[in-house]
This record gives sequence, C-alpha cells and structure tokens, in this order.
Amino acid sequence: MIRARRICVTAVAVLAALAGSPGLAQAEQPHESRPLSARDGNPLPPGWWIVGKGGTRELVWRAPKTVPMGDARVEFRTGGRLLGVPKPAKDGRTFRLALDETRPTQLRDLQVTAAGRRLDAAADDTHESGTRGPRTPAQAPANGVDPGRPGPYRTVTGKYDLDPVRLPGFDTPVEMTAEVVSPKGAAGRRPLALFLHGRHSTCYKPGSEGDVTGDWPCADGYKPIPSHLGYLRDQRLLASQGYVTVSISANGINAQDHEAEDAGAQARSSLVRQHLARWADWTAHRSSAPAVVRQAAKADLSRVLLVGHSRGGEGVNRAAMDSLYPPPAAEDGHPGPVRWKVRGTVLIGPTIFGQNPVADVPSVTLLPGCDGDVSDLQGEAFVDGTRGISRGTALHSAVYMVGANHNYFNSEWTPGEAVAPARDDFGTDPEQPADPVCAPGAATRLTAAQQHKAGATYIAAAARLFLAGDDRVRPLLDGSGRRAPSADPARVLTHAVGGRRSGGFLPDGGAKVTGARLCSAIDPDPAVACLHPETPGSSPHFASWETEREAGRSAVDLKWSTPGRAARVTPTKPLSLRGAQKLALRVFVPPNTTGTKIDVSVTDSSGRRVNLGSVRVDGLPGSANTASYWAQELRVPLSAATRAGLDLGHVKSLELKPRSRAGRVWLMDAWGWAPGTSAVKAASLPRVDVGRTIVKEGDSGTRTYRIPVEISGRGSGQVRVYVLDPDGGRAGNRLVTVRPGSDAIDVPVRVKGDTVYGDDVAHDIAVKAVRGAVVGKYRGGLTVENDDPEPVITLSPVADRVTEGGTLTWRLSVDAPAAVDLYVPVRVLAATEGAELSTKDVDPRWLQEWSGDVPEPERPLSDAHLWAWLNLPPGSTGVDFVVPTVRDQVAEPAESMRLALTDRNAEPLPGRPVLTGTVLDKP
Repeated sequence: MIRARRICVTAVAVLAALAGSPGLAQAEQPHESRPLSARDGNPLPPGWWIVGKGGTRELVWRAPKTVPMGDARVEFRTGGRLLGVPKPAKDGRTFRLALDETRPTQLRDLQVTAAGRRLDAAADDTHESGTRGPRTPAQAPANGVDPGRPGPYRTVTGKYDLDPVRLPGFDTPVEMTAEVVSPKGAAGRRPLALFLHGRHSTCYKPGSEGDVTGDWPCADGYKPIPSHLGYLRDQRLLASQGYVTVSISANGINAQDHEAEDAGAQARSSLVRQHLARWADWTAHRSSAPAVVRQAAKADLSRVLLVGHSRGGEGVNRAAMDSLYPPPAAEDGHPGPVRWKVRGTVLIGPTIFGQNPVADVPSVTLLPGCDGDVSDLQGEAFVDGTRGISRGTALHSAVYMVGANHNYFNSEWTPGEAVAPARDDFGTDPEQPADPVCAPGAATRLTAAQQHKAGATYIAAAARLFLAGDDRVRPLLDGSGRRAPSADPARVLTHAVGGRRSGGFLPDGGAKVTGARLCSAIDPDPAVACLHPETPGSSPHFASWETEREAGRSAVDLKWSTPGRAARVTPTKPLSLRGAQKLALRVFVPPNTTGTKIDVSVTDSSGRRVNLGSVRVDGLPGSANTASYWAQELRVPLSAATRAGLDLGHVKSLELKPRSRAGRVWLMDAWGWAPGTSAVKAASLPRVDVGRTIVKEGDSGTRTYRIPVEISGRGSGQVRVYVLDPDGGRAGNRLVTVRPGSDAIDVPVRVKGDTVYGDDVAHDIAVKAVRGAVVGKYRGGLTVENDDPEPVITLSPVADRVTEGGTLTWRLSVDAPAAVDLYVPVRVLAATEGAELSTKDVDPRWLQEWSGDVPEPERPLSDAHLWAWLNLPPGSTGVDFVVPTVRDQVAEPAESMRLALTDRNAEPLPGRPVLTGTVLDKP
C-alpha cells in the first residue's frame, strides 16, 4: 500500500480564523507548518509549504510578522543559490514562488533574503568582527567649499498633475505628478535636477496607525502616500543655489513592479524620460507649460542631474542609459527623441539588481551604514561595476554615511514628519540585543534630521561638480578625505574610480597574486570566496547577483599573524602611472579593528623597486547586521618613485607588506591619482537586452527555439553570458563578443513534446557587461508551457466503516500519471448527523503529525483543524490517506468523520462528494 506523504499541516490558529471569517477572507494567509520528520521524505522547514498542482505549483513562505513594502527584492534561496523572486500577497506576510520543475528534494537549506539580509532568521553576531566595539571614525578636515550652505536665491514651489501614461507591461496607467521647486529671479537657463523616489507603500488610510497598502489607484477612504514630497528640503537647498528641481511620483509603478521581470527599472526609466520630454516641450513652448513651470526659472536641459532613491536609483541609472543607448522599442515607454543630456546621477541607497551601471555617466552613490532595507549596500556596484567597461573618464564615487538608515533621506518615509505611517527601516527587535552600531541612541547612529541634512549636502556636492563644473567640491566625493561642515556630525567616508585616475592594479583579468589569496566575490566554496559565509556582517563589494558563482569579480585577501610577509600583485602587462601624483588604494579591514599598517611598494619593468610609504587603516563601525566590510581610499605619494628614477610608464607590480603584529586586509584595486576632473564623452557602445519567449511544449516531436536577445547600438564589446540550469539552478558561463544586429548570444533550447501533465519550465540566461558594452534587460529566456490537461483527481473509500482500533482508509487517485509531483489538499469537516469522532478516538501520534495538535482536551476531530496537503509523486496513480483509530473501554454509538477535497483556501470543491467514515464500537 502506498501511503500519502505528509507535506504540510495548517496551524490551528489559521483554520480557526478561517472558520470565523466571512467567505474565508483570510485564506490568503496560509498556515505555518511544523518541522517535518526525516521519514516524511520532505525537506521543507517550518514556515514553508508547497501548494497547487503541476504547472501551478507554488512554494509558499509566511513571515512571522508583516514584511513592509520596500526596495530590496524578497528572494527565495536554496543551498545558497537564487531560487527566484516570489510574489507578495496583500497580507504583507505571505510570499509565493512558482516552482517549475524543482522537486521538493531539491529544496535544501531554504532561506528568505532581501538584499542579503535574512528575513527568516536573526543575524548571528556571536563572533566579533574586531577586537573592540564600534567606534566613531575621526572627523576629517573641512573642505574649502561647503555645498550644504543655502544659496542666494529665494524659491518658488508648486505642483503639476498631467494625464497618466501607459507603460509597457503595466495594466494600470501611471501618474504624471510632480513637485517643482525653482529659484526665483534667476537669470538665464538653469540646470535641472530630477528626483525619483523608491519603492514604498502607495496608499494610506488617514487617522489609522498603520493601515497602508500597495494598491493603485487608492481605494475609497485611502489617500496616496506622497513619497515624491519627501525631498523638499533637498530641492529647496538646490533651488536656493540656482537649480531648477522637480520630484516625480511613481506610485503607479510601485503598485505593479512585482510583476515586472526587471523589478520596474525600465518602467521607471520611461517615466523619468516622459517627464524630461515634457520639460523639453515646455522649454520650447513655455506658454503650454503648467503654471508652476512658467513661474520657475527656465530649465537648461543640456545640464540634467538625475537623483534616485532605492529602486529610484536603479531607475534613473536606466534612464541615463536609455538616453544614450535606446532600449528595445517594444519595452520603451518613451520612444521619442532625446532632447536632454544627463550630466550625472546621484543614487541614494540604490538597488541595482542587474549590476549594470552606465560607465560613461558620472555618479555619486550614497551608501547608508545602517540601511535596513537595501542592507547589502549593493549600490557599490555603481562604482565597482564601471571598472574597465569604457573610457574610464567619468568619476564614480561611493559615499559611505555611518549611522544613516534607508528611509530618513525621504521625509515622507520618516516617523514624525510623514503624513502617512512611517518607520525606522533598520528597526529593533525587543527579543534581540540592541545593535551596537545602528540602534536608535547608539553613538554611531544619526537622527533623522542629521541624516537628511547630510544627504542634502552631498546631493548638492554632486550637482555642483557635475552641473556647475566646480572642481573645488570634488575632494568631498573622490576619496580625498575632506568633509562638508554642513553635514556634521555625520561621519562620511568616500572612495572613487574614474576621473583622472590612471593605470589600475585590478585583481581581475589574469593578474598574478603571490603572498596572498586571490579570492572570488561570489562563490559557494568558502575556500574560494573572499568572505566566509559565516562571517558576521557583509561587504558591499561582494553583493550577490543572479548566480551562486561569478567569474571576473575578485579581490586580494591578505592575512597574517606576524608582520613582514609581502603580497605582490602583477598585472598581465606593465601599467603606466605617468602623470599621477599619488597611488590610490581601495582597501578594507574587518569592522571595529584599529591600527592596521601596511608598507606600499612598486616595481618597474627593469626590476627597480621603490617603497612609496605606509598607510594606516581602521575598520568601520560594524555588526552582524551591517555591510561594513567597505573599502576606504588610501593614498601614498609617488614622489619617492620619481626621486629614485623608477619608470612610472612601465610599472610591473604592486607590493603590500604588513607592519602590524597581525591582521587582515582586502585589496579591491589601486590606481594612479591626479587632482582635477576629466571631460566626459560617452563612447558608442553596443547594448544587449534579453527578452522572453513563451511557447507550448506540444504533444510530440522535438523543436529547437532560441532565447531572444537584441543587440543594438554601435561598435563591439564583450559580455559574459550565464546559462542557468532550470533543474538544478547551476550556471555555466562564457565570454561573448557582441556587435549590433548580430546573433552572437545564441542559446538554443530543445523542447520535446509529450502528452503527460507537467510543469512550465523556464530556460533563462543572465548577461553582464565585461568591456565596451552596456546591458539593459539583463535576464530573460524561453518559458515552455505545459499544454496537457490536468489529471482528474478523485477521492474514494477503501475502508470507510471499521470497528474501533481499525484504520479508516481513502484512496486519492488520478486518471493518468503526471510527470511532476502533485499536491492535493483534503480537509476533515464536521459531522452533519450523529456523533463525531473525537481527538481521543484517533492515534495521538497521527494527530500530532497531521495537525500539530494533542488529544486533550477532548473535542470533535474537525476542531483539530485537519487540513492536509497530500503528495502524489511523479508516475504515481494514487496514494492512501489513513486515519488510525484507537480502542477504548467506553460504550458509545457509531461515530463518524467527513473528508473532502478542497481548494487552496480550504473550501470543499464544488460538485465533489464529501465522504464519510464510520467507526463502530468494539463488541
């Protein structure tokens, strides 16, 4: 006899709630499951279960409390690799992921993460990152120019609200609403700064404490959350300095981007460019502009700064890309001419799921040290990901702000300032120890006012450098170690690539490393990975992408227990540092460590070696909850090399020699540095976009399809293509040279037809730029849809009338075997006549296994909330569901139980019989 494997059991509280809810309104809040024993053959841990059948199977996880709508993607992972991005339910706690062909036995070590942060487990801070607790970094010297000071202009403020627009892939039109703040009385055309907020709840109920939704448009009784008004202080500062500013609303995208494969990046780009196009129209025909635009200073669209927060950061990056390299027409929500020039971007706690920055548009990325949303600080890829891609003249700066969280850069996401409910995204858990770095009141934590003021200052610094060309603010952004007093008391550290840097000792690309370990940013093998997976905290430089292993993302890991052993990095060919004044190294050490000292030397092609000097570095304040393994920029003068006659045009190797007693250092890269800002001209590059094709599997034969890839633009470049295994999730990769109009990325997929019911299968690829190329839509593929009818499932009695001590048995049957696991729910219902079996009439171990309940106090069996999902393995035609009863010494009448097939909401299926089992008293 084949017996049903127990897949999951509802929690008593949920079915109790369902029973008391009209229409089972809470059925979208699935049960919690208890741990499954090894004999069940099922690896799903508590809180997880599988629902549905065949091509509709879903892996479901329910959070113990609401997961607020935010910018980081909620991701399901298994064995360390990305399984997929689940769809959220409206309850804010339930997440569902279509399983395709994945078998339950393949779901090992399930995890729920968001930007690298575990949502299903607390961070492990049992190992200290350093020898001391967190300490506030020393205050840097003041810069000669402070961009945080208000300018001479008074400002004018107002809004415009245009007809909504339709964007590809979105069913509901998106609003065209914006807030304008402009200098009053400013002569001539003024640079334009456009702000785009991130992903946040869209609607709130006035007067409520926490009633927010992700709907659009808002339901009756609810109002839109004005996220776009959260940057008014930043706008007023910029407007006082002579910039026209506009902050646009994107609630319509936030409500729908969970359906978009790119998480809404292309839609946000389209919305940004829709607004810029209107500004171009109004500049040419001022009389047609809204009143607030007519009152504002004239905008100079040849000088545009895009400022994006969270997913808005990824959105403005894509808008900058689309303005230089047009996207595929079918996905472009603004296919018109480009009548503006993006001179730079500011990215605040941004996402970058595609890790596809625009190398030839200067950028400043603000990384909040206490970000509780995009907590892996993946925005570092806007810096690291530009190296070697194009000409390298655009400055890309990372600004690490100690003690800043994610939300407080936006006043409408800040408690006490927002009109809607708001929260501290870092948050506190009363059941966990307070975070030593980021808990409110910690010495290193900023208040909301301090954080917003510091953010405004660095936005203004970017505007002044990129739009006004004022090189005097560059030291605030490029790793020169200067501070803006307006941002005090915030401790802000910076590093950069590009600009006037030259040479480039990069661990990637074939460099030889001796005396240290050449490690990989992303690799499941702890011996290969730069950071051991059990390391408390994380590194923004090693934020994960789409695969469990990546090529071409490396660092140098130097660890020592006694001083003096040198590490040497030797590129594939000598580098030129001619014209540079200093050698700038980007290195990091474990958080909370102090006093790490290293001697830095270089050797030329003739073998002449010169010690340039020493550097000292302290770790950033960090905990298990922060991404504090972040590289600081350290510089040593090249004057010693010049005096010694070293050939700076042919530098063969870089050497790092520890002077501290013991320690550890990671080197990201090293560059020749010179002051000043380079002129930036975007190169003509090919652009790669991966599409998606959906096909039916067919009933017979084999057909070959190809994953759709569009290569546009100009020139040639290299990308790395990862082919993702739909079964095990592993990924092979290859380097591909791409040219416009070519089919260089040729990934055939063989589809074999059959008449057996099975899963939909996604054959996906992911693409990343390596050199001389840009990537827009980075992931796509071919989805093969099952087109065979679902087997007919019946429930029939095998032994439905037994004496006590016997076993009631029903058979769950299918009319034809399936190629995949089928999961079928059955529910015990209340008896409609006569006496009902009680919790003490069945085997107590059976009751515990199937309901998580105990016999006492005795009650009707239906009150134990028995709703079970039975598994029919591939090829099976049926399984038995058994209810073992127990014999007692009490004389009693015949007792019964009722059993029914149900839908996913625990409702009996209409038109299907409800079966009755009867237990007779032992004579």
